[in-house]
Amino acid sequence: MCENARRNTLFILTFAAEQRHIAFHPTHMEKKGKILIIDDNEDILFGLNMLLKPLVDEVRVATRPDQLLRFYQMIQPDVVLMDMNFSYGRTDGREGFDMLHEVLKLDPDAVVILMTAFTETEKVVRAIKEGASDFIEKPWDRSRLLSILFSGIQLRQERRKAQAAGQPTGGTPQAAQPIHIIGESMAMKMLLENLRKVAPTDANVLILGENGTGKDLVARELRRLSSRAEGPYVSIDLGAVPENLFESELFGYEKGAFTDAQKAKAGRMEAASGGTLFLDEIGNLSPAMQSKLLTALEKREVSRLGSTKNTHIDVRLICATNANLRSLVAEGRFRQDLFYRINTIELTLPPLRDRGNDILLLARHFLKVYAAKYNRPVPALNRDAEQKLLKHLWPGNVRELQHSIERALLICNENSLCAADFELEPPLTSSRRHHDTLNLEKMEQEAIERAMQLSHGNVQQAADLLGISRFALYRKLKN
Repeated sequence: MCENARRNTLFILTFAAEQRHIAFHPTHMEKKGKILIIDDNEDILFGLNMLLKPLVDEVRVATRPDQLLRFYQMIQPDVVLMDMNFSYGRTDGREGFDMLHEVLKLDPDAVVILMTAFTETEKVVRAIKEGASDFIEKPWDRSRLLSILFSGIQLRQERRKAQAAGQPTGGTPQAAQPIHIIGESMAMKMLLENLRKVAPTDANVLILGENGTGKDLVARELRRLSSRAEGPYVSIDLGAVPENLFESELFGYEKGAFTDAQKAKAGRMEAASGGTLFLDEIGNLSPAMQSKLLTALEKREVSRLGSTKNTHIDVRLICATNANLRSLVAEGRFRQDLFYRINTIELTLPPLRDRGNDILLLARHFLKVYAAKYNRPVPALNRDAEQKLLKHLWPGNVRELQHSIERALLICNENSLCAADFELEPPLTSSRRHHDTLNLEKMEQEAIERAMQLSHGNVQQAADLLGISRFALYRKLKN
């Protein structure tokens, strides 16, 4: 047995044994739902069966992919939990994707959760795009496993209710809503497509992007389009939390825990339970704070300062940073295990300078917003104003554009804005990047690197951004 399978087997058998002696979390005491599990490891199937049988109406297990459709039609499960690799030595997940397609062909509303020990971000994104409801990495966190399974059962039941009422299914009702983010550039279209696919799941999301690109807006959209839309949304700017207040802010405290603790107070993580927790500027955490956060996330429980009681938390985690976390991990400044914990899915926001005509779409949007705020008519943008906005590099991104539009509206005395109405700060040298060279080879290489970053390594999408064929891009990557 391989090491990952051995660890998972021991984990499940140990937890199953614990179930005989400890009470499960009260929200899961009522048995509901049917689960079908497909995995070629019989020890894992045995352990999962012991774990889930007291908690759901029915558990059916199978060891072979060819049993999937027969069992699915037989028991009509709420959730299918299945491995992605069955052939010896295979790690590409192709068998799992094939089975996923077969199930969705039989039942487009099926809730399928994939699991594998061999996970990469690209594989996770592909699984979500192709119809999987969620993705679990082996060996898994038991609280996360159960949370995902019960969320899947709830999702399936919501789809059945919608179908009975003649409403469209194929996702949560929230996911059918329009996305409230402005952008029509290729980079934004790809981002919004991934956002829509990821939002209905409970997967942890890491949002990357420069300051001012709108990471908090993406986080709120993820929550609004998720099954936790009605739950609490708690946002914490970790860069603004002093280290000596970190524990009391995140975990809370009991009365008398310290001098100023006049009454008990729940921490931010406890307050977010049942909903979404947004940790902004996570790259600013010190090593000590990283360790404490990781422990809380792994155990899915917190203990208030001054208390010996642990409180279970059930949160969907969204993090954001403008830092290069991979570089920080390589330098030993950010914990690798915490990095893997928070970035099941990565969404990268492009800087405004790479978004083309989105600049004008946003400018017109902000003109309407501030015209309404100051009770003024909405001015037009004349041609020279448009050209000035398009040529500016926007080192402050959307936030800078927003403030520039507000200022221009307030000083303008005409029915249209001209270039002179915009007092734009000259860009810093560091913001110019690839714009300060005329070397064609260097500019081409930087464009390719940027396209690959924006497309998360997807060669076809990168080629579309560059306006060349996939084969042409392959040739350039090899050179």
